[in-house]
Amino acid sequence: MSDKTAEASQDPGQDPGDWADAAEQRVLDEALRLAPRLGWNPGLARAAAVAAGLNAGEAQLLLPQGPRDLAALLSRRHDRAALAALGALSPPPAKIRDKIRAGVIARLDAARQDAEALRKLAAFLAFPTHMPLALTLVWESADALWRWAGDTATDENHYSKRAILSGILVSTLAVDMASGRESALKHLDGRIDNVMAFEKWKAGIKPMNLAAEVAAALARMRYGRG
Repeated sequence: MSDKTAEASQDPGQDPGDWADAAEQRVLDEALRLAPRLGWNPGLARAAAVAAGLNAGEAQLLLPQGPRDLAALLSRRHDRAALAALGALSPPPAKIRDKIRAGVIARLDAARQDAEALRKLAAFLAFPTHMPLALTLVWESADALWRWAGDTATDENHYSKRAILSGILVSTLAVDMASGRESALKHLDGRIDNVMAFEKWKAGIKPMNLAAEVAAALARMRYGRG
């Protein structure tokens, strides 16, 4: 996109970063509306950009990877919503177990309204070539929740904690979408009980196990079976 095209697309005096952020969110809103019908694919990214009023150059500038960029935008939107809800808790949970539980529930609540689009996204992320993106996004979510919970670990515990919470997050979301909140909370409490002992946190889980768990959760989200 040329500089003139970009300038013409912005309001006078608007910061380019503000324009980009606002445009990305408009495209994401349209993608969420269209995804149940179109699926999560390059065609969705193109249609959402057109519906949001962007030309081809603007769409390429904002979403060079199309549906992959949309996936990241949605996950980070849900992360922000979860953190906002957690920030409003008064008082916040004191115990680490309760903090993790509250964090996962807040993340479930943030995702719930987009369940139909998430089923389409799950089908997209389930492709082997997209698994690294799925792992990156769930890791980001786990990292955000651990930071909110006050974790400051910089040794191997930093990674093992996030790997374990990534597995809890994605599997609990899958149960929530497939079987409802009551089942999801039972699953969540069982998973937390299994890993709260320090040595289990320290041991962590192997990366391949996490990848397998994410893949299984995506399949469950995609097909919506309990």
